[in-house]
Amino acid sequence: MVAGITGRWNAPGGYREVLGVSLPLVASMASTTVMEFTDRLFLSHYSVEAIAAATPAAVVHLLFLLTCMGITGYSGVFIAQYIGSGAPRRVGAALWQGVYMALFFGAGMGLLWYAAPAIFAFAGHSPGVQAGEVDYFRMLTAGSVLPLVNSCLAGFFTGQGRTRPVMVANMAATAVNIPLDYALIYGAWGLPEMGIAGAGLATSTGWGVGTLLFVKMVFTARNERSFRVWSGRGFEPELFRRMARYGLPSGINGFAELFSVTWFVFLVGELGETALAATNITFSINMVAFLPMIGMNIAVGSMVGQAMGRGSPADAERVTASTLHVAMAWMFALSLLFFCAPGPLYGLFLDGGAHDAAMAAQQAEIRELGVVLLRFVCVYCLLDGVTIVYTGALKGAGDTWFVMWNVLLGCVVWLVLPTLALRASGLMTLNTLWAAFTAFILLLAVVSWLRFRRGAWKRLRLVETAHPLPDVPDVPDEPAGPSGGGRA
Repeated sequence: MVAGITGRWNAPGGYREVLGVSLPLVASMASTTVMEFTDRLFLSHYSVEAIAAATPAAVVHLLFLLTCMGITGYSGVFIAQYIGSGAPRRVGAALWQGVYMALFFGAGMGLLWYAAPAIFAFAGHSPGVQAGEVDYFRMLTAGSVLPLVNSCLAGFFTGQGRTRPVMVANMAATAVNIPLDYALIYGAWGLPEMGIAGAGLATSTGWGVGTLLFVKMVFTARNERSFRVWSGRGFEPELFRRMARYGLPSGINGFAELFSVTWFVFLVGELGETALAATNITFSINMVAFLPMIGMNIAVGSMVGQAMGRGSPADAERVTASTLHVAMAWMFALSLLFFCAPGPLYGLFLDGGAHDAAMAAQQAEIRELGVVLLRFVCVYCLLDGVTIVYTGALKGAGDTWFVMWNVLLGCVVWLVLPTLALRASGLMTLNTLWAAFTAFILLLAVVSWLRFRRGAWKRLRLVETAHPLPDVPDVPDEPAGPSGGGRA
């Protein structure tokens, strides 16, 4: 076993290569985790209404943001395939088509400022929670063009397998966000006390710092000579359409993933403010495991994209397997932590915030609920890791339509309909809702694994200069999976 691990460590597509590409991205996502975690931590001590409002507002914002980012950020896969196929001077063109998409969608998201009251009135939360949701959401949407542009500029580096610049930009954004969070939420250092709106403004400011750093690192004379990052800025309708065709399913996939969480959180909100606060804190803790895994998702997509650009599906399979092993080790370690130390983890959010007996009793109830909810997180963490790795690999190969249909149909059939049935039958409790959500994650993992194993993705090609791909036989004796699947 030791010899096998050692051999896998040094081999092409092995653990060393995976960690070299993914660790800076994991650190980037960890910095984002810290940013989100800090928001929730400060707000949990500010008021129960603030922490109850933070996650629904953030999830709804992400519902729109990740839909757009799935489209704009897909430029990174095209960049990876251009690099792999030996056409680096096409990188600038792919980069700029993504930037044009980002500016367009960013302007559209800014208009959601005016729709915020209607969106959160639909949820039916208490008036105090609704007011906080609107304030937080508006601050996030006002700055949404920044993370959309950042996703394109980050794709310039991830497509090459150079991920340290992405880490530097994201960590700088976090370094600005954390002290600004405290100052704007509570009112410190001469800044106004803005409560939950201050948390949103601090996050948008952090995004802006990341944008400035990305611009400085991307648009250099050296990158212009190698990749035409400035002279390739012309609009190319055919390339734009091709990127949109493959990126659109990725965006809809992001929408479906976040819609499932949004739907779930809104249903939990019907059970009361305490259940909603416990769920929000649980998701905040879960982000410690989940967001770094997004780094793995981006990394495996980039490495698979380069392998497919070289015309080598075998290399893509090898690097996907190595990424899965690393991801499972991470998720298993976090699952053990969540199982063994739920009390201290919840104590980060609840201790020291009880100003009276009523609030102390409410916090005790939240802690009691949270210990049970973290047990569900322990169960689905490993399953979530499987889905994240395989969907990243499928996207890197261009199999975005299948990934979209898997999540979209899965969300409706495996989550929305079962939870509606629970509500209609009077069986909807916090535990039954979380059980349904865990079953949904399980089914997504199984279908993603089946799709990757069947190998239809091996015949796809995204860029016009890609090396020819070898013929890959179908596997007719294996089912396509519960969702049927779409073909790119």
